[in-house]
Amino acid sequence: MPAKIWFVGAGPGDPDLITVKGRALLEQAGAILFAGSLVDVAATLYAPAECEIRDSKDMTLEEMTAWLLDAAARHDTVVRLQTGDPGLYGALVEMTRPLDAAGIAWAVVPGVSSALASAAAAGETLTLPEVTQTVILTRVAGRTPMPEGEDLEALAAHHSTLCIFLSITLLHEVQRALRAAGWAEDAPILVVQKASWPGEEKIIRGTLADIKRKCQAEKVGAQAMIIASPALGARDWPSLVRSKLYDPSFGHRFRPATVHAPGDPSHE
Repeated sequence: MPAKIWFVGAGPGDPDLITVKGRALLEQAGAILFAGSLVDVAATLYAPAECEIRDSKDMTLEEMTAWLLDAAARHDTVVRLQTGDPGLYGALVEMTRPLDAAGIAWAVVPGVSSALASAAAAGETLTLPEVTQTVILTRVAGRTPMPEGEDLEALAAHHSTLCIFLSITLLHEVQRALRAAGWAEDAPILVVQKASWPGEEKIIRGTLADIKRKCQAEKVGAQAMIIASPALGARDWPSLVRSKLYDPSFGHRFRPATVHAPGDPSHE
């Protein structure tokens, strides 16, 4: 079989959250290039004893590409192990263009995003009937500028769920953008550092007004997800709008309606 390079999402940090397919590839890999600054080293424990393993945290994009091409010349299965999902802030296209040019086969195995792991850690939902049905995955402009129309203030104007990556050191800018977009000072904000990392996860709940102070008190300054959402804290609300899908008055091809909704002509 010709060599193939697999871009595998390691998930948010807990090695048990890697997919079954991702783990199987690690177990048969001849070489693994992993993002040591972000991916728990425990993820490489699935590799065979003779596997060539390299941490990429001190490498440039060109050095990583050269390493992958060299490994593919010597091994049938090569894995680039990335945090979260390779398609989110993972330089996937930048790494695969040289592989295409060299005629090297590659494929992607998706992973659990830290956005989803953070919501799970806090027991929160990102969508809620008649509250928000939209989730925006974004970041604050830093050394990487935002494209026109994608600044956080413009996105926050939708007042839907915002999962803000790579921005914990710019939390003051997150606060400014949300205020400018009309979010209230008591709007709930959730910050989760190292979601799912055994023994290292931190969950900080606050409001737009006090979340920066709370994060400073907890010394949260890296590897943290910021979630702003009108659905945060919903499990403590006195009442909720019921999901139509599971309502007895809602029938579908797997389950007939057993209770008629008010105003339903079939109820007459």
